[in-house]
Amino acid sequence: MTVYLEKLAEFSALLRQEGLPVGLQETADACEILSCLDLGDRGTVRAALQAVYAKSREEQAAFQRAFDGFFVSAEKRDALRRRHAAEAEALARRRAEAEQELQVNGQPMDLREDLQEVYIRMGDRSREQLRQLLEKTKGNLERSPQLYSNFIRSVFMRFLLEQQMTMEDAASGCEESDPDLALLYRDISHFKDADIPRAAALIAAISRQLDAELSRQKQGAAHSGKLDFRRTIRKGLETGGSFYRLAYRRKRRRKRRLVLLCDVSGSMLQFSEFALRFIKSMSEVSESSQTYLFSEEIHAVDPFALQNMDAFRDYVRASGLYGRGTDLGTALEKLCASRPAALGPSTTLLILSDTKTIDLPRAGRALLEARQRAGKVLWLNPIPERKWPYVRSIQTMQMLCQMLPCSTLDELARACRKMLK
Repeated sequence: MTVYLEKLAEFSALLRQEGLPVGLQETADACEILSCLDLGDRGTVRAALQAVYAKSREEQAAFQRAFDGFFVSAEKRDALRRRHAAEAEALARRRAEAEQELQVNGQPMDLREDLQEVYIRMGDRSREQLRQLLEKTKGNLERSPQLYSNFIRSVFMRFLLEQQMTMEDAASGCEESDPDLALLYRDISHFKDADIPRAAALIAAISRQLDAELSRQKQGAAHSGKLDFRRTIRKGLETGGSFYRLAYRRKRRRKRRLVLLCDVSGSMLQFSEFALRFIKSMSEVSESSQTYLFSEEIHAVDPFALQNMDAFRDYVRASGLYGRGTDLGTALEKLCASRPAALGPSTTLLILSDTKTIDLPRAGRALLEARQRAGKVLWLNPIPERKWPYVRSIQTMQMLCQMLPCSTLDELARACRKMLK
């Protein structure tokens, strides 16, 4: 039993790192179940532990990854070690080859690091196409070296960006056995109209799961720690004057009051819609929360308009904000000036935007002023986190507030969990 408990304690710690709500009770339940099973039957052990540790689809996917990496036989562990060593050696060889191939006129191409990584991981056929292009156009090198270098770099960048998008689509949307799981990890900007009903149902299910998690966490800290003398005396009188049962004052549960500032300019509309579906379905969000839409202007949303999110896009288009530029600085300045009571110490300002805005310095100053007024400022960003180092506006805004990646429904769920804890 001690061996089981030590092993399961390590596994529970791993699951917590993966974001699963695992505590002592789950570990103890798992230990008790394992004591009744044949540990040689891997499938049974896996199913039993999954029933204890993982409830939602998101948790089950994380559990399966953790289980496969943690519980492996000695033979399989050695085989994995050999395979990883071979893969690392092959990758190092491809990196060295790429360093030689990604050169023009003896000088390295000025390519982003993530595009260089795409080239390294591309198939041999795609790399051969680029090598043939270099050979065909080599004659232009002598006539105009600078123009040739710029041309080759632009062709390589376009080709690699297309390859990058293909890889992302393949990684996120091809699991026919579980389309909901595929939808969970697909980039929101790639959603089609046919995906919206399934995505909305998935959001509702995840929101219920998040509400249940938060409810369980608060049950463990139900009282404030202060003694309730009246209830203690009443309980004592019920037991003939014995005051062994103490009563404590209950904590007042205050729902989070949010001020949501949603970018609805151009391609941001779809992300803002799904983010609002998530946030508005959470029972922990106060009904007094306020929502504002912005592009070049700011518009306060009628709360009744958000009761039917299926009509949200029509509402945005009717507001006249859709399809215009993005001016975060103006939106924040007008919010602080015209509605000074909206932001206060007990308020969380939640910004939904990709940071691409007119007049970045002005937006930075306005965000600093809003941060001084609000209790907390969070930024939900739909641009994949691996691209952040290459976007100047993201680097600027990251220094001014906490920014969370939200390019997929899975990341949106994680952001909501952090926001509401």
